[in-house]
Amino acid sequence: TSHHHLSPRCSCWNLQPPPTSIPPPHHPSTIGTQRKKNKLITMPPNVYEAPPDRKLPQHGVKGAFYAGHWVDLEDCAGTFQPDSSKCSQCPTRSTCPRSQSRNAVASTSSKDEEVIYDIVIIGAGCIGSAIARELSRYSLKTLLLESADDVSQGATKGNSGIVHAGYDDKPGSLHAKFCWPGNQMFPQLDRELRFGYQLNGSLVLATNEAELKILDELMERGRKNGVERLRIVPKEELFKMEPALNPNAIAALHAPDAGNVIPYEFAIALAENAVDNGVELRIRREVTDITKKGELFEVDVRHWEPNAYVDAREKIGKSADGSEPAGGSSGSMIYKSGIAVSSLSVMVKGIMMALDENINNDIRLQSAIATAFVFVVTAILLFKPSSGTKKQGPTDLKKLVDQCSPPVGSGEDSKVDVKDMLTGGSGSWNAVKGVTVGRESVKCRYVINCAGSSSDVIARMIGDDSFQIKPRLGDYLLLNRSQGHLMSHTIFPCPDPILGKGVLVQTTLWGNLILGPTARDMYKPEARDMSQASIQEYILSKCKNLCPYFDPKEIIHGFCGARAKSTRGDWIIEPSVKDGSFIHVAGIDSPGLAGSPAIALEVVKLLQEAGLKTSPNKSFNPNRAPIITPKAKGGRGLKMGPVGKNDSNGTDAEEAKMASNVICKCEKVTELEVVRAMRRSLPIDSSQGIRKRTRGGMGHCQGDPENYNCECRIKAIIARENNVPVNEVGSRPWPATTTLSERWISDSEKKDLEKRAAGN
Repeated sequence: TSHHHLSPRCSCWNLQPPPTSIPPPHHPSTIGTQRKKNKLITMPPNVYEAPPDRKLPQHGVKGAFYAGHWVDLEDCAGTFQPDSSKCSQCPTRSTCPRSQSRNAVASTSSKDEEVIYDIVIIGAGCIGSAIARELSRYSLKTLLLESADDVSQGATKGNSGIVHAGYDDKPGSLHAKFCWPGNQMFPQLDRELRFGYQLNGSLVLATNEAELKILDELMERGRKNGVERLRIVPKEELFKMEPALNPNAIAALHAPDAGNVIPYEFAIALAENAVDNGVELRIRREVTDITKKGELFEVDVRHWEPNAYVDAREKIGKSADGSEPAGGSSGSMIYKSGIAVSSLSVMVKGIMMALDENINNDIRLQSAIATAFVFVVTAILLFKPSSGTKKQGPTDLKKLVDQCSPPVGSGEDSKVDVKDMLTGGSGSWNAVKGVTVGRESVKCRYVINCAGSSSDVIARMIGDDSFQIKPRLGDYLLLNRSQGHLMSHTIFPCPDPILGKGVLVQTTLWGNLILGPTARDMYKPEARDMSQASIQEYILSKCKNLCPYFDPKEIIHGFCGARAKSTRGDWIIEPSVKDGSFIHVAGIDSPGLAGSPAIALEVVKLLQEAGLKTSPNKSFNPNRAPIITPKAKGGRGLKMGPVGKNDSNGTDAEEAKMASNVICKCEKVTELEVVRAMRRSLPIDSSQGIRKRTRGGMGHCQGDPENYNCECRIKAIIARENNVPVNEVGSRPWPATTTLSERWISDSEKKDLEKRAAGN
């Protein structure tokens, strides 16, 4: 964007085009000479004046990011919005059973035939989900187990979402081996799965001569790692690319192939497509033990459910372990099949007795009457409307909203501790006060350990203590969309030799500005015990050194993730030393998201070398339709209003009404988008699950009930779709992992954040 019309007070906005001596994108040279360095350093300083809003595109607003690039709304049809008949998810009008995918019902309900899986994957973050999706290309029986209440609840959720290029990784390491190849797979992945991928590029800033040398070193490291199109950008060009940078920046390493995604949306897309292609999923399943008997592993699993859900089920006399699926049509069919088989056997025996002339006539008459009675009762049971049907039919959404408990935004009742973060964070059993409702034992030929920060615990179950995970916490602060215009690239400082890439500034796919992360090693008391104020001050002060213009009063949310740093100092992708059929994919810290699709290919290779037969799945469909619908300028065609004014009755005949009915005002989420998410192949039973898939409740008001009460509206739709009481629907826990004191930030806290950004 040209800024030549602006005031001459801001010299960096009136610079001439970059000199012709700048290397072209593929040129391997750097600006290592002292003459070039002096030229950069002696350029006029910038002025601390906020640049104008560049109106950067935001995913879902007048278009979408697709395969790395922006697509205008009128061009989304056939690209970001494909013909749904060509996508993997079958057009369905039903939701999933509680805590499992539809195709997992028969396996968990059948008692007559032993189920043996080819592969069990432990952990459904971006790594486990990528592997599951890759394995779904083959005719295999694969089970994906997740200890939390949804896929992507661990490190994948508490993540920057950066698809790193790979220039920072140590040459020869597994980080370096998989990052760049994985990075290059993302455009095609997004063409198929439509999770939203922006090829925005990254910049590593230098502010002095010593840091210029580091840029040269990073560029050489990137060359050794096979990273293409790296170049060092001088100050003139740099400030045309990013006018809101720290005025002291003198150059930057530009990696145009770096991109960004919303990490949990990426993992959800992978898992959805994997399940659509035959992989089974069970959530809220914590692995408690693994043994090997002959050629088979036996994986013992604890099934848990939130205490609030268990209590709600007990009040209506129903179980919480899935034996009476809440809204499960597949479970209902199994139940009815059992009735039919039992009744048929009784009736056949009764008819035989009634026709047997060797039996007393009175007994024959009694048999005939009893048979007729069984027939009538069976017919009533089989043909009456099932209480487990997926949809309730016409439903008054307002009644369900009125029954909904208000969202929680203060207190410490659901604070997530470090131990919880190793098994799902805000979705872990302890965070939502889980209760064990069942035990399961799963038999399989191969196990893949993708358990993130708990992967060493899983390894020790088979006697493998070859590595240990030492979690490193990363805290983030998220700002309103109004701040997203400040950066189009991902902005890094020069890397720290110990703490890594450092605290960054980035505009997310959806237009929010994200700041962070910290790097708090949990084995260091001074890092583990940092106060919330200290964490915030650290993030804000570091980010002000990159972009001094953001407004800390626009912070709307904070969160934290646990990165799985291992004692090996590198990723662990190998068969266990204890058993070649047990594959570790452990210690996957940054840039694990970028490397995930390449890691998945490597794991398939390791399984094949271990003896797994991989015949192609002839019905494999790589394509997935997005959940969200891009909105027109100004929300044209959308309707907002009090609960009950625009709501549909939940029937298919009112789909057009769903498409116009806004459920979340800040993010323009419609009723149809919520329903669409509910009817996909992954189980959803909480507002958190919808929040991650549609952004409902993620806007600047954070689900404030005094604004639009979107969380209760969403819970009402979930209850309607799952055909359960609204008190069985989970809510967003508070405070979970945030450093903020309240969900709806007060003016006094905003002032505190402003002071911390200034270092006061």
